[in-house]
Amino acid sequence: MKGTVYKSTGSWYTVKTEQGVFYECRLKGKFRIRGIKTTNPVSVGDNVCFEIDSKGDDEFGVIHKIEKRDNYIIRKSVNLSKQTQIIAANIDLAFLIVTLNNPPTSTAFIDRFLVTSEAYGIKTIILFNKIDFYNEEELGEIKYLAHLYRTIGYDCIAISAKTGENLDIVKALMENKVSVFSGHSGVGKSTLVNAIEPSLKLKTKEISDQHLQGQHTTTFAEMYDLSFDAQIIDTPGIKGFGMVEIEKEELSGFYPEFFKLKEHCKFHNCLHIEEPKCAVKEALENEEIAWSRYKSYLQILEGEEEHYRKDVYDKE
Repeated sequence: MKGTVYKSTGSWYTVKTEQGVFYECRLKGKFRIRGIKTTNPVSVGDNVCFEIDSKGDDEFGVIHKIEKRDNYIIRKSVNLSKQTQIIAANIDLAFLIVTLNNPPTSTAFIDRFLVTSEAYGIKTIILFNKIDFYNEEELGEIKYLAHLYRTIGYDCIAISAKTGENLDIVKALMENKVSVFSGHSGVGKSTLVNAIEPSLKLKTKEISDQHLQGQHTTTFAEMYDLSFDAQIIDTPGIKGFGMVEIEKEELSGFYPEFFKLKEHCKFHNCLHIEEPKCAVKEALENEEIAWSRYKSYLQILEGEEEHYRKDVYDKE
């Protein structure tokens, strides 16, 4: 039988068949360890082949094959284990949900997500959530960030999951697509999904006042069929986004504004660091490229973890 993985809890997978029937499935023993380098060999969104296994009154599926993925979003944990995790697979559209300070989303985190989505050919739209929460100065910073990323070529939408502002635009973009919602814990993913599809009634939690960090409400990634001919994958909140599978020589190709200039560099293999007559460095000095983007590029290039937030205006 064939189906699509709708939920992954680590050891069990909920699979929906082409006929619309759901089965709880496990992985075939040998399949689990053969060449798999991620914590989750099967991801939500994967198309799989499975067989029905019956033991007494229990009936469950055994997954024995993953179909070739069109794309996926993968990250490396920023904890000591450094394990890699596929967030979701076979995605038509990714929505990166960003909040300014409730909790804070760093430009480093945004750029890492965008680099990964560029690497795997996934169109990403940035949603600036909770705009009903901010004062005039904070709204000004959001407008600056939105302008920065729009200039590069990314669609940005200011929304409020609480008041419903601009959610009609988001819903229209989601039609006939499999979309993934991602972002830090506390940025409002579950609230947003509930606003788009109230019947789902996903659990939500408040922001921790002590550290302005979100608390996990989504423990496992899960796909939902929506009432307006769309599907959404809700993912657990991500604390950090470690980069995976991107070579240093390839990295600048996933920064669209760098890629446009690369042919004008003196050296075709220019890394845009110390090389002479580098078009990217010249554009940076002329303030045609954002310093925050260049900083995140260097940080990834040097294998550092993300750790800054107020770097949008900082050139030092």
